[in-house]
Amino acid sequence: MGIILEQGKKAKEAANNVSMLTFEEKNQLLSTMAEQLENDKDLILAENKKDLKAGQDNGISKALMDRLELNEGRIHNMAEGFRHIQSLEDPIGEEIEGWSRPNGLQIQRIRVPLGVVGIIYEARPNVTADAAALCLKTGNAAFLRGSSSAYYSNEAIVSSIHKALDKQNVSIDAVQLAKDTSREAVAELFTMNDYLDVLIPRGGAGLIQTVVQQSSVPVLETGVGNCHVFIDESAPKEMGINIAVNAKINRPSVCNAAETIILHEEWAQTHGGDLIKSLLDNHVEVRGDDTIQSLNPDVKAAAQTDWEQEYLDLTVAVKTVPDVKTAITHIKQYSTGHSEAIVTEAEVNKNMFLKELDAAVLYHNASTRFTDGFEFGFGAEIGVSTQKLHARGPMGLNALTSSKYLVMGTGQIKE
Repeated sequence: MGIILEQGKKAKEAANNVSMLTFEEKNQLLSTMAEQLENDKDLILAENKKDLKAGQDNGISKALMDRLELNEGRIHNMAEGFRHIQSLEDPIGEEIEGWSRPNGLQIQRIRVPLGVVGIIYEARPNVTADAAALCLKTGNAAFLRGSSSAYYSNEAIVSSIHKALDKQNVSIDAVQLAKDTSREAVAELFTMNDYLDVLIPRGGAGLIQTVVQQSSVPVLETGVGNCHVFIDESAPKEMGINIAVNAKINRPSVCNAAETIILHEEWAQTHGGDLIKSLLDNHVEVRGDDTIQSLNPDVKAAAQTDWEQEYLDLTVAVKTVPDVKTAITHIKQYSTGHSEAIVTEAEVNKNMFLKELDAAVLYHNASTRFTDGFEFGFGAEIGVSTQKLHARGPMGLNALTSSKYLVMGTGQIKE
């Protein structure tokens, strides 16, 4: 048996143990994990520096370097994420629905753990912490396959979690970090149906499509975020500018950042110049259509490929449209089904936008940056699902559960 299969087997065995932990035991474990992570911050930062140096030597992009980098603040946020998840209600055992049958049978549907949750992700060490905490809170074991570019950081974080598991007498096999990061090992991961109950990819379009197309393990698909902000004719100037700029610059390397801004042509003529100036002042490269280019000489011409691009950087495509219907048509063509926003005071246009577009999250007069498990009150998320089965949108605790039926009788038999 290969090392990956051996780890999968151990995770499956540990999942049975974790599923039996009480609410209080799981919360105590999360508290210990938070404390241990903060105690180990110097070691984690030292290991992260190894990954950062390797990343610089290998010339990885600015966006990936931002995701890879840890600092004291980010480690503190990880620990606070543990504590926030600790504060959440336990979904396991929750009655989803219940009813009585005419023959006297009492039927309940309750939440149960999935089992072993596999997560494959790119250079984001925070995912290691978030995924482990969410899995353990929901009584699942976690099988983590992070990017080789974050190997040292991930090892340090998992080592810290293992210390906490050991202190609470929980098997350290409940959180596994894939020891073999080769392509062959990844291919093996895709076929581990005997040990993995679900596989969740978090990363770019290439990674997600590879997992979806090649995995025989059931996949919870997290989506690429080609997110749009449409500023309608009636949008207040300040609100439109604030939302569009925030959606782009607040953290451009994440999937809920805006990649295309669409302006009603009347709003563009009145306020578009100020919006473009604000974007440029914030070091955003603006690529626009002819109308947008006429507003500022520093705007570059947008190519057809810009409308379908997830930049994950300080670059944005901007175009003008004559009405909300044209904006909707454009978004339908290029949207990845993640997050779409409209800024408008027109009730009819708002309703049309929210009804006709099909995305995991639709916004009215708010930034797309709120598509996040913490912002939704879920605690740290496992990802944002753009598929329609099982879970959609930010995936918190409930997305990591399944259900089973309990049927209570008094001796009934089938006639």
